[in-house]
Formats: sequence, structure tokens, C-alpha cells
Amino acid sequence: MKQLKDLLQGVTVLQAIECDAETDASDVQITSLTLDSRRVEAGSCFFAIEGATVDGHAFIGKAVEAGASAVVCKHIPEGVTTDHCTFIVTDDTDKAVAVMAENFYNRPSRRMKVVGVTGTNGKTTIATLLYDLVRALGHKAGLISTVVYKIDEREICSTHTTPDAIRLAEMMHEMAECGCEYCFMECSSHAIVQRRIFGVEFAGALFTNLTHDHLDYHHTFAEYVRAKKLFFDELPKSAFALVNADDRNGEVMLQNTRARRHTLSLRSMADFRCKIIETTLEGMELRIGNREVWVNLLGRFNAYNMLTVYGAARLLGFDEEDVLCAMSTLRSVSGRLEFVRAKDSTTAIIDYAHTPDALENVLRTIHEFRRGTSRIITICGCGGDRDRTKRPEMASIAVKYSDLAIFTSDNPRTESPSAILHDMEEGIEAGSRYMKFEERAEAIKTAVMLSAPGDILLVAGKGHENYQIVGTERLPFNDREQVEKWFSTFGR
Repeated sequence: MKQLKDLLQGVTVLQAIECDAETDASDVQITSLTLDSRRVEAGSCFFAIEGATVDGHAFIGKAVEAGASAVVCKHIPEGVTTDHCTFIVTDDTDKAVAVMAENFYNRPSRRMKVVGVTGTNGKTTIATLLYDLVRALGHKAGLISTVVYKIDEREICSTHTTPDAIRLAEMMHEMAECGCEYCFMECSSHAIVQRRIFGVEFAGALFTNLTHDHLDYHHTFAEYVRAKKLFFDELPKSAFALVNADDRNGEVMLQNTRARRHTLSLRSMADFRCKIIETTLEGMELRIGNREVWVNLLGRFNAYNMLTVYGAARLLGFDEEDVLCAMSTLRSVSGRLEFVRAKDSTTAIIDYAHTPDALENVLRTIHEFRRGTSRIITICGCGGDRDRTKRPEMASIAVKYSDLAIFTSDNPRTESPSAILHDMEEGIEAGSRYMKFEERAEAIKTAVMLSAPGDILLVAGKGHENYQIVGTERLPFNDREQVEKWFSTFGR
């Protein structure tokens, strides 16, 4: 339980309306915070958030009826009584909920070193590898990622890349209470502009790259860049900012930031440099600075990921020798270049690649270790109700780097799978070798049937996901299980 006045520290209050003349807003006791009027109970503070599809102000009346002690909003709707609830009017409810959540849970981000990772590709891998690395070095840590949330060893199902501000503060509080010294988290562009991470005090921020994605939400690439940059603009002086200098937007991220500035590169001068010495099916030998290290990951994009992990660990104060030794033990994240090998040497690779750049990176990597007459068969699709402009580009890349491309459903959501496939076909030149199936299971089955011993099947787009969103339903579906099923069925 907290007093409302304590929660409001750092919040711009335009107006405070007490429920009666004898009760000061600062004396109100708050027992819980919520964005959902259905979860309001006596003592709750309800936040009316103006969302993309739903405006929380429409539910203020229900929150008051359910016993809310306080409501934080931008305006009080007509007809809502203020007789039994304290109203706090602010100019930015998104910021208010982030700050108040941090205050409610005793500022957990200040009790750990929190490092955020942003960019289009690589966020999950970097955050997870950093979590694994510091634990290998004997420290407790938390993880907030697309795949899973972790509070030390305890796993929690991930619902969003970055959870809402209240859930985020709650989990960080649990991390701090159980002794976590570090928290590594993905910071999506949506979370940044929606101010979900506004209340978090970061010790460090990492930038991977920016490529074509989320234009359905941000509308233009310039707005997408600005969303990522906002994260760096708001870092404190005490934090470090580490960016990929080989991405043209890396320098943009550092402009105006108050944090200590650092760069990494595989191509030019930087604070942290790396060179790929050797690549095999088992991993890569990297030269980082003047030291060499073997890592169990493949691909140039993973060289960037590992260099980012190294740089972040060093900036956190870890010893170079300890970091390199721990890096050599790290394993790939679930659903990222995940190998499934059949008895006849046919190999399937499960990967989350769902952007043009990510798909091209994975296919380029496969070409590096393909041998002899092995063919590459790519199964990929594009999500429904999402950025349509990347669909033809994805298809074009799949055809360019594959001996056969098979287009199929990803998460069609409320869009027609045939309409999505039609958009993808817009990027295909006449004479290209491809097939299309609306059913993802049928596409994977066909790829296995058409493959020969030694071929490589890339199943791209869903990676770790164990579901498929069709309409508004989440139906059980797992790419790896499908591959294993058809390998077994056809005696592969």
C-alpha cells in the first residue's frame, strides 16, 4: 500500500480533484495499479490510457463503480461522478503510469543495473545471451524478451516484447527482491513511443540496426528512427550507449544523448571491433580486439550480436578474460538458427526471421556453409494486419537466395491468407521458382517431400512461437514439431 502523494513524485499534475472537502488527494491510500477497469477493486488506481483502438477514458465510470480510490486521466468525461474517487488530471497519462509504477514498486530499476536493447533485428539474441553470460559469471539476473521473461531462474510466459509499465515495474521489483543484480530487456519501438519504459532508469542502452519493419504502426521510416532515438535521448548521464557503427543510424542514436558514447564495428574503427576468422557448421572463430574466441553461433549477424554482448559486458565492468571464456559457452536462442537434422543428412533450420533484412541475413549465412549440390528450400510468409509494404520484398529475397521458395501463412490474424500471398507475389519476377500454400503445415510437409538428402530447409518467420494466430484465435502450432513430424512420417 502506498500514499497517492508518494506515487505522484515526478508526475505533472494539472489538477487534483478530491472526492470530498475533508480528504486531501495526498492522503489517499493505493493498494494496486491497473490499466484494465475489469481488474479494479477497492483501493485501486486506474489509469485511463488513450490507446490505438480503445480509449480508457470510456471506462472511467466502470472503474469508479468498482471502487477505484484514484483515477489518473487527461480529462474527466461528462457524466462521471467525482464523489467517491480522487481524480488526477495530467498532460501525459502514458508517462504518469510509468513513473507511478516505478514509485509503487520502490523504484526497482535503481536497485539493479538495467540494460535495454533496441533495433530491428538481434534484440532477443543479445538480451538473452547477456542474461546467460552474467549468470555464467556467477550473478543473478532477470530477462525481459520476446521469447520469455525470467526472474533469476523462474520463467514466465512472454506476452509482449516489452510488457506494459505496471507489469514491467512489478517484474523488476521481483527481480530486485530475489537478489538480481542485472536486468536485460528488449525495448521495442512500440514500447518506447508508448512510454512503457519511461520510468526505468537504465544503466546502458544497446542499438543493433534499423531495417524495414513496423511501418504499419510508425507509417514512415523516419518516424521509426525517431522512436528508437527517443530511447537514447532520455538516457541519464550515468548510463552508457553502445551502438553499431556499421548501421547508418548508429550515429543518429548517439546525437543529443547524455550517456557515455561507445561504438562497435566489423568494418571500421570503433571502440569494440571484431573480425570473423573461420566459419563452420558448428560455429565461428572471432577476433575481438587482439583476442580470439570460438562461439557456438553462425553468421555475420551473430558476429555483431556477440560483439555487442562483449562490449556491453565490458562496459558493465566485467573482466575481459572472464567475458571471453563465458562467451565460448553460450548457445543460440530458441528459434534462432535452430537446427533439426534428419537421418539422411537433410537439415531444417528454424528461424524467427520475419523482416527482409533478417531473412536475407539468414539465407546469406546458409549459403556460407552449404556444400556441393545441396539445395536451399525456403518456407516463409508474412503476418496479417501488419506492414504490407515488406511482403513483396520478403518474397523477392526468398526467391533470390533459394533454389525453391514456398510461400505460406505466418500469423494471418484477421487478414485473408490468399490476400497476403497475393501481396508477396507482387515481388516475384516472371519465371521465378516458387510455390504457395495457405496452410503452413501443408507448406512444411511439401518442402520435406520435395527435399533430397543433404538439402537445407529454412522455415522462417515464427521461430520460437508455439502458436499460429488465425482470426482472433491462437491455435497450437510449432515449426520445429511440424518438421520433426514430417521427417519421421517420410522416414527421413
